[in-house]
Amino acid sequence: MGTILFGTCSWKYPSWRDLVYSNIDQDSFLAEYAQQYDMVEIDQWFWSLGKRSAGLPKHDTVVQYGAATPETFKFTIKCPNALTRPFHDKESQGTLRPNEFFLDPSLMHAFIASLEPMRPKIGLLMFQFGYLNKRSMENQTVFMRRLDRFFQEIPQGLPYAIELRNPAWLDGDWFSWLAKRHIAPVLIQGYWMDDISQTIERYEQLIGETVSVRLHGEDREEMETESGGQWNRIINPRDRELTHIAHTITTMAERGRTVFVQVNNHYEGSAPLTIERLRSLVH
Repeated sequence: MGTILFGTCSWKYPSWRDLVYSNIDQDSFLAEYAQQYDMVEIDQWFWSLGKRSAGLPKHDTVVQYGAATPETFKFTIKCPNALTRPFHDKESQGTLRPNEFFLDPSLMHAFIASLEPMRPKIGLLMFQFGYLNKRSMENQTVFMRRLDRFFQEIPQGLPYAIELRNPAWLDGDWFSWLAKRHIAPVLIQGYWMDDISQTIERYEQLIGETVSVRLHGEDREEMETESGGQWNRIINPRDRELTHIAHTITTMAERGRTVFVQVNNHYEGSAPLTIERLRSLVH
């Protein structure tokens, strides 16, 4: 039997009072959160492209996060998007400006070094790539060759994971490539991606020992408008979808895999309530 770890995408929401937190003292949020959940996703170091030193984590922050959580707690950490964006967002005189940090092993070494105080609690180091069109990446084969060079030059033995937002690239070659290198697939439910349960059913035999499931939903702006920034109620229930996802993650765990389930407020309106609903379907 494998393991299912439930957690949310970030934890810094005062509107979770009475769902997760006993008060609105944000300094105590993570410690209280860690009493209820197995893991949490950190995305605050992802938005790094264009920042000085690529926005590497501050030592005191890393120490604080590690100290606030029990030994068994895990962090799934989104690596800097300076590593995963081939180009800067703004074009220069009609041409895309290359990102000099794209898949740069030296930046990854520095990022890993900055995480040393919480290293035993790292559940996944996730590389999130956006939709790689032909302007930014010629094809899937070229992309995997670039990844091969990158992973050969960064520290071995760490729990790496990759999220792709090219639906056509989530094929047998991709999942086999990941499993051979002990890199976990990160599958996102939402945006323009295929349904997670269908993808896993199709390629389950090719998936390695770890998989991440991220529940994000479709329209962030609409959900933000409806919620008014208060993430304490279910706004868009996805009952049928949750039933399928619960069955999928249960099956994966029963077959010996570790499954990270990371839920965003934008999925149904309240990540804690979605996790409560999922847990009732899984157990």
